[in-house]
Amino acid sequence: MDIDGVNDAQILDHELLQLPGLSPVSLKANPHIADELFSQWLSLPETGRLVKSLIDDAKSSTPVSVSKNCTSLNVACGSALPSVFMNSGTPPLSPRGSPGSPRFSRQKASPSSLQSPLKSVREPKRQLIPQFYFQHGRPPAKELREQCISMVDQFFSNYIDGLHMDEFKSITKEVCKLPSFLSPVLFRKIDTSCTGIITRDAFIKYWVDGHMLAMDLASQIHNILRQPGCKYLRQADFKPVLDELLTTHPGLEFLRNTPEFQERYAETVIYRIFYYINRSGTGCITLRELKRGNLIAAMQQVDEEDDINKVIRYFSYEHFYVIYCRFWELDGDHDFLIDKENLIKYGNHALTYRIVDRIFSQVPRKFTSKVEGKMSYEDFAYFILAEEDKSSEPSLEYWFKCIDLVGDGVITPNEMQFFYEEQLHRMECITQEPVLFEDILCQIFDMIKPEKENCITLQDLKASKLSGNIFNILFNLNKFMAFETRDPFLIRQERENPTLTEWDRFAQREYVRLSMEEDVEEVSNGSADVWDEPLESPF
Repeated sequence: MDIDGVNDAQILDHELLQLPGLSPVSLKANPHIADELFSQWLSLPETGRLVKSLIDDAKSSTPVSVSKNCTSLNVACGSALPSVFMNSGTPPLSPRGSPGSPRFSRQKASPSSLQSPLKSVREPKRQLIPQFYFQHGRPPAKELREQCISMVDQFFSNYIDGLHMDEFKSITKEVCKLPSFLSPVLFRKIDTSCTGIITRDAFIKYWVDGHMLAMDLASQIHNILRQPGCKYLRQADFKPVLDELLTTHPGLEFLRNTPEFQERYAETVIYRIFYYINRSGTGCITLRELKRGNLIAAMQQVDEEDDINKVIRYFSYEHFYVIYCRFWELDGDHDFLIDKENLIKYGNHALTYRIVDRIFSQVPRKFTSKVEGKMSYEDFAYFILAEEDKSSEPSLEYWFKCIDLVGDGVITPNEMQFFYEEQLHRMECITQEPVLFEDILCQIFDMIKPEKENCITLQDLKASKLSGNIFNILFNLNKFMAFETRDPFLIRQERENPTLTEWDRFAQREYVRLSMEEDVEEVSNGSADVWDEPLESPF
């Protein structure tokens, strides 16, 4: 008979078989003992009568009393056990009927003790999870709150009736740690009743009780600039900030007598902000986009720097001057709109007709101009930023849409050949040795190293540092020639200022050129006065 000795040792009740000299440990350590015992028990006559009795009871549907039959069987067969079990050296078992016996206690156990052992495991204590979401922002820490209130009390101690707008700037800069040119916007945000005065309690209610104190700088500026009930920033939300900057910044003082150029400067700064920050192209800057960009750092820098041209991100006047003058040069009738014939002249006719057609088909970006076939100053600002810095991600996205004729998200060799054909024709017209498209295609794939063999995706372009050259090869002849000849002047510029972008270097060169042309023009206009002056000094 094939019986698992270990399982029998676990199931077999040595008390039921009246083994006073055998412990359960001995049965588990010697499983063959259980086999011998079971074989002997089956050979007893009493076992046969017990089995027959149980079968008869089962046939007659009589309730079976196993414990009674087993007890009588154990008493009857107790003397028939082998002597090896009687002479064991283990301690004797306690009497069955003893009240203090562990066996007695086990037999009288309550029904609850027979339940699953899983239920007897103690349940872990509940752990209180601290609150991590706050609908109106995380409240400031107690120490931070007390420190802020102490500073506010100190500022308002001399202004019991409240602070006017010009007096409120110190609160903006020293208590709120915000750029000073945000002061008027913050003042109007708190003074909802337009009383012209902000009291201590009104400021505490907005800045401390409104949980503005515990926010990061980007969240604070986003909440201050956005309109009530609006979750994003529009271009109009930046206009009050630029107006204050033009009024107070020493680097822009020379523009105070020319309100027209003040307005153009503010518009250009806003266009540049949305070009780089609003990556979704919706015209609405979200909090996430504001945090991902570098606008906050530029605002802090312009608040500390007196020379506005040293803040090359967004606020440089020289950069505005370059953008505006290049647009003015193309706008022949000065109606502040340019068409295809105007744009084809850009960069000394550097662009091809096919790429200009794609721009005016508004594939890369919808024009804000309401005149059909015309590009506004804002549209031109986006174009020149994309054209002169093809290493930036906004530029790669702009030109990728132009080259992707089918709009399937990939650039194929056929699409590249469509644009390069005009480049090839132009090289032949200027007696320049043409470069075959097959050679150009191999060069392009070697530079980009796309994941798939016969197409280039936007991600492939963003992963390569030479992506900008691809577009120059396809539609900008002047830059293509400069790339082929490896202009040493440009290479030296890049090595001298590695932190500057392609746009920064272009704006620097163009501003020098434009300023020199203006100086020459001034000299030519005043030449008559120069010749009228005496050659010798009156002194």
